[in-house]
Amino acid sequence: MESITIKVEERFAKQIEKAMKPNYSTKTEFIREAIRDKLMFIKRHEIDEKILKNFGKSPVKTPLWKDRVIREQVFKEFIKKKGWDLD
Repeated sequence: MESITIKVEERFAKQIEKAMKPNYSTKTEFIREAIRDKLMFIKRHEIDEKILKNFGKSPVKTPLWKDRVIREQVFKEFIKKKGWDLD
């Protein structure tokens, strides 16, 4: 495992400390999970862009909540079809 050292403002460090308390025992665990979440977000965004490029946008307007449900379903089906791994 590679070590990475970061410096943050004191108020930011306090926010991290407060946010991590219920679910994480160390700042390292909390920051690792935050990085994983960000990388997953980026990967999903890239895949969304590929989907839009390949299939275009829907001409039908749907409510925002329904659009999110549909996107998640299409995303999962597309990933499965392509054999891509999100982890």
